[in-house]
Amino acid sequence: MKTIHIGLIGFGTVGSGTAEVLLQQLSRLQKRAGCTFALKTVVDKSRSALPAQFKGVKLSKDVEEIFNDPEIDIVVELIGGIEPAKTFLLKAIACGKHVVTANKALVSQHGKEIFDAAVEKNVEVGFEASVGGGIPLIKALKEGLVANRIESVMGIMNGTANYILSQMTDYGKEFAEVLQDAQAKGYAEADPTYDVEGIDTAHKLAIIMTMAYGMTISIDDISIEGISSIEPIDIDFAKEFGYRIKLLAITRNHGEHVEARVHPTLVPESHLLASVNGAFNAVHFHGDMVGDVLLYGQGAGQMPTGSAVVADIVDIGRNIINGAVNRVPAMGYQPDQVHSRDITPLEKLHGSYYFRMSVRDQPGVLAAIAGTLGKYGISIESVIQKQRNDSGTVPVVMRTHETDESAVLRALAEIDALDFCTAKTVKVRIMEDEHEG
Repeated sequence: MKTIHIGLIGFGTVGSGTAEVLLQQLSRLQKRAGCTFALKTVVDKSRSALPAQFKGVKLSKDVEEIFNDPEIDIVVELIGGIEPAKTFLLKAIACGKHVVTANKALVSQHGKEIFDAAVEKNVEVGFEASVGGGIPLIKALKEGLVANRIESVMGIMNGTANYILSQMTDYGKEFAEVLQDAQAKGYAEADPTYDVEGIDTAHKLAIIMTMAYGMTISIDDISIEGISSIEPIDIDFAKEFGYRIKLLAITRNHGEHVEARVHPTLVPESHLLASVNGAFNAVHFHGDMVGDVLLYGQGAGQMPTGSAVVADIVDIGRNIINGAVNRVPAMGYQPDQVHSRDITPLEKLHGSYYFRMSVRDQPGVLAAIAGTLGKYGISIESVIQKQRNDSGTVPVVMRTHETDESAVLRALAEIDALDFCTAKTVKVRIMEDEHEG
C-alpha cells in the first residue's frame, strides 16, 4: 500500500489537531483512501518536543527540510497570516509538492496566485478548513452543488461574533462584558477586531463567492459592518419585533452584478439561521436546481478544523494514487472560466430597516423625524418610544417598509445632524424572507 508522506508547518491548535486526527483515524483513512498517510516532519520554531504519541515524527525548526525532502508529497501550512505563509506555500508548489492550508486571509487575498502556480506545476491546493471549520462548505460548492446556478448565499461565518450576540440575546449582557468572557474562554483573540468588525467573515465570503460564481474578488469589494455598535437595547427591540440579530455574510447573484456584504441583520425567529447560537456557524445556499441547502456545524476549534484539513489530505492522496491530480479545479471552475464581475453598489440595495435614534425628550421630535423620512420616500411600518433614561435622552425605534439604501443614507445623515439627536442612528437591515440577500 502506497504511503503518502506529509510535512506540517505549524503545531499550534489546528496543527496539533490535524496531527491527532491523522493518528486517531489512520485505519479508517486507509480503508477509505486505499493508501496510508504518514506525518513525517513537523516544523515549529516554538516547540522543543512533540507529544509522546508522535514518536517517530521529526521535529525541526528549519522549513527547508520539508521542501528539500523528496519523500514528502503534501505540505500542510497552519501558521496563519499572509507572510511567511504565502512564501512557504509557493515554495512548496515550486518544489512539486501538493499543499493544504486553513488560511482564509491568504486564500481570499492571494488565492489566484497560489492556484495558478499549482496548475503550472500540476499539483493540488486544498483549503476546505479556511471557511467554516469542520463544515464541508468548499466541497459542497466544488462538487455537491456543481449543477446549480447559485442564486444566493447567507451565512453566520464567525463563531466569536455569534457567541457574543447569543450571550447578549440570552442573558442581556453588554457587548464589552461578553467580549471579555469570550476572550477568557478562548473564543476571541486578544485583539478581536477581525472577528467583531466582520473582517474575518468577509475573508470567508470572498472565498465562497469565488467558488459560487467563478469570479475574482477582493475583500476591498465587500461592504463590511461589524457588531460593536449593537447594544442590549437593540436586541430587546428586535425581540419585540420577532427577530434575532445575527452577523451575516450575504451575497445574491443578479447575473450582471453580485452583492457582497457583511453586516448585522434582523433575522426572523422562524428562520433556521435565527436558531444558530453560541460559537456555531451555518451557511444557507439557494441553488436554481436544488433549492435551499443549510450546512451547520462547528466553525472553528482544534478537532473540527483538523478534520477539514485531513479531508483535503485524503482527497489529494486519492488523486495521487489514481493518477487524477487536479481532477477537480481548485476554484470549482476551469481557470480560464474565472472572471471578474461587478459588485452591486450598496446604495442600490432595496429592503427594510430597523432604526434606533437617541433624541432629547422634547416636543416635535417624532414629527421632524417622520417628515425627514417622508421627504426621502421612506415609509414607517412601526414605531416604539420608551421612557427617557437618566441622561435625559429617549430611544426612538422605527421599522420601515422596503426602501432604497441610498434614500436611507441621505435621510439618516440629515436626521443625525438635527440638534435634538444625541448620537448617530443605529441602522440594521432586516431579512425579509429566506432568499433575502
